[in-house]
Amino acid sequence: MAGPKERVRVAGRELTLTNLDKIIYPETGTTKADVLAYYAAVAHFLIPAAANRPATRKRWVNGVGTAGHPGEVFFQKNLEDSAPGWLPRAAITHKDRTIYYPMVNDPATLTWFGQINSLEIHVPQWQVDSHGKQLNPDRLVLDLDPGDGAGLEECAEVALLARAILQDVGLEPVPVTSGSKGIHLYAGLDGTQTSDQISDFAHELARALEADHPDLAVSDMKKTLRKGKVLVDWSQNSAAKTTIVPYSLRGRLTPTVAAPRTWQEIGSPKLQHLDYTAVLRRVKAGKDPFAAVASGAGHPGDAGNPRAKTDDGGAHARLERYRSMRDPNATPEPFSGASGNGDTFVIQEHHASRLHFDFRLEHEGVLVSWALPKGVPESGGKNHLAVQTEDHPLDYATFEGTIPKGQYGAGEVTIWDHGTYELEKWINGREVIATLTGAEGGGLGGTKKFALIHTGRGQGRDSEGQWLIHLMDKDHHTFHPRRAPVEDEPAEGEPAADSAADASGAEPAADVSPAAAAPSPLRAEDFGPMMATSGSAADLHGSDWQFELKWDGVRGLLVADEKKIRIFSRNGIDVTTTYPELTDRTCWPAGPFVADGEIIAVGPSGKPDFGLLQGRMKLTRPADVAKARAAIPVRLMLFDLLSDGGEDLRRLPFAKRRLRLEEFHHPSECPVELSAVLDERIEHILESAQELGLEGVMAKRTDSRYVSGQRTRTWIKIKLEQTQEVVVGGWRPGKGGRQGSVGSLLVGIPDGNKLRYVGRVGSGFSMRELEELRQKVDDLARKTSPFDDVPREDASDAHWVTPRLVGEVTFGQWTGSGKLRHPVWRGWRLDKTADEVVPEG
Repeated sequence: MAGPKERVRVAGRELTLTNLDKIIYPETGTTKADVLAYYAAVAHFLIPAAANRPATRKRWVNGVGTAGHPGEVFFQKNLEDSAPGWLPRAAITHKDRTIYYPMVNDPATLTWFGQINSLEIHVPQWQVDSHGKQLNPDRLVLDLDPGDGAGLEECAEVALLARAILQDVGLEPVPVTSGSKGIHLYAGLDGTQTSDQISDFAHELARALEADHPDLAVSDMKKTLRKGKVLVDWSQNSAAKTTIVPYSLRGRLTPTVAAPRTWQEIGSPKLQHLDYTAVLRRVKAGKDPFAAVASGAGHPGDAGNPRAKTDDGGAHARLERYRSMRDPNATPEPFSGASGNGDTFVIQEHHASRLHFDFRLEHEGVLVSWALPKGVPESGGKNHLAVQTEDHPLDYATFEGTIPKGQYGAGEVTIWDHGTYELEKWINGREVIATLTGAEGGGLGGTKKFALIHTGRGQGRDSEGQWLIHLMDKDHHTFHPRRAPVEDEPAEGEPAADSAADASGAEPAADVSPAAAAPSPLRAEDFGPMMATSGSAADLHGSDWQFELKWDGVRGLLVADEKKIRIFSRNGIDVTTTYPELTDRTCWPAGPFVADGEIIAVGPSGKPDFGLLQGRMKLTRPADVAKARAAIPVRLMLFDLLSDGGEDLRRLPFAKRRLRLEEFHHPSECPVELSAVLDERIEHILESAQELGLEGVMAKRTDSRYVSGQRTRTWIKIKLEQTQEVVVGGWRPGKGGRQGSVGSLLVGIPDGNKLRYVGRVGSGFSMRELEELRQKVDDLARKTSPFDDVPREDASDAHWVTPRLVGEVTFGQWTGSGKLRHPVWRGWRLDKTADEVVPEG
């Protein structure tokens, strides 16, 4: 890879490699080209150890530095906006947000990691399946970490002792010198136990080592107890923890590696950590001690264990559901699970009790499958329902025949079309975009591009929820599952799906098309607001950010043609009649545009007052609006420009969009102004906002693109006062002065299919709100609690309501049991639906 820049093709992907002569490890002169060459050489060993696991990276953008001047390092979980769409990823929902992790499933991903100087790769002990579900751990790990006065020799001694215990319970461990200080000890598992169960076992093992060898091993992490001993760190078996993947480089002063070793080496007095050149020699010789764990063969029972993974990367385990639903002696369907090419697709016409089509894409060693009750969409104007079914073996790509009566899916199966596909994007369980090239004379009629988006809905034990499939033809670049028409009749014999005539349960999709041309004329449904993620000033390191005040109001998306301007709320509701002062066409430049901003009402103190704005948010009748305009005037704080003159600007970096916005906006007497950019250090801005009693600060990465309908980490909201959106699920009667009214609201936050109870709020209501509350809750009355768990004292006199109403509270902090401490009502969030509420912090 001579030269500073090259265009290369890796595993069918085109990548541009830059700054190849840049020194990454100054002490050894190791360059980026050397790093890339190393990862290319070890890919066939590293990928099986990392595949299908959400990867966290440590990046040294400017190299690791020297002993006196270490390089700046970033611990990165979420994928960058600049990440290529084809890069495998897993969407993992944490308590407060969803993070899109990359997965190291192919050499191209490793090359991309090397290009952006992601030297270290850390993964958990569990995988995700092709449906995006977290599986049970398939390996156990012990991190043997030497304290002061101990070293690699003591770690090796503990490793040998631990090996004997693991062998006694039928596990054969593989040691890995970490490349840092100690040794990692891995053992393959059969996937039948949870992370908590494996953690408990590992903890007991660590305690046993400590009890038998108190002068050598310790299981407690307190540093004061570790001097001269080896900590047996069992905690990395927690589902939330990660460990550096075998064969990963380390960001040390020299390019050491987390290197799998043999037990003979562990017993050698010459044992030492290996650098990348030594590992390269071992890989070239074909030595991979970790293969037993990576293939799932780390325990003796695997030979006869049908749950054990095989060298197909876990396809055997993923086909268990398929096999459990069929009798191989009664159906001609395939069962062998043969290998494939990686890019096969098949669409089968299935005459079961009702005709439907089966849409199957080869991925991770299986055919990931969807049933299409209404067939393959023929235009981009109407989305079709897709119900994800069980993964099928790759042999199914050529299957045609009759499934006998009485068997699952009984009926005639024929191939409608088959061929290969080019993948643009795959997020397990969330989103797939692929271009299919069918056979000559096949049903597709050539090459077609499809997007599949999970709607977030579904029912039944066997259902993976509803998806929508969309044909991305030249007239329909963007897929919006919330608003596009959808045909919703599920096939008999396949998992039932919720009624989804308008897919109203779907989250709005991002711009899933590589084309960025704006539709003409502009349509509100082609745009959706980009959302920020809660964070703190500590989240802003490593990138260029631009700061604005966080305006305490409601979002307004303005969509204009030459004649009129319409305003849409965050959830796509037309609120034009509510804020007529913002839609005077003479206030705005001529020509079509789409702009984004915050609608605020300024209170007597001169700062935005969300409570005051409540008096305007609910009004729709022109007479009511006209009356309220004088008492509650509103302003629009403009902060982004999505389209101008028919040109879609969303793919431009934010810094360029801001310049276009400043050229676009002209000061006038109209109640529209630019949200000012603050050229100060974030700490100073936060201090000023605190003194002024403002809500907080918005930080936006200058290179961020505008991603419609998605919450991203490239916009971060830093709040000075803790607020939380909540869903009302019940109420308790008032007493004293509130007799006959509402005393407090019982509120929660959606958590999967449940509503997690977070407390009750009884203060902060105006008299007007109290008068309206009783009518609101009575209209939504139900007999049973919508919460998963409500304390008896709160539920004793409670009345339950259907959880549709969304409000916002301020609060002191979260309690240890996950409840809001001292919540105070701020007002209703009419611009949001219950399924959009997430924990804020």
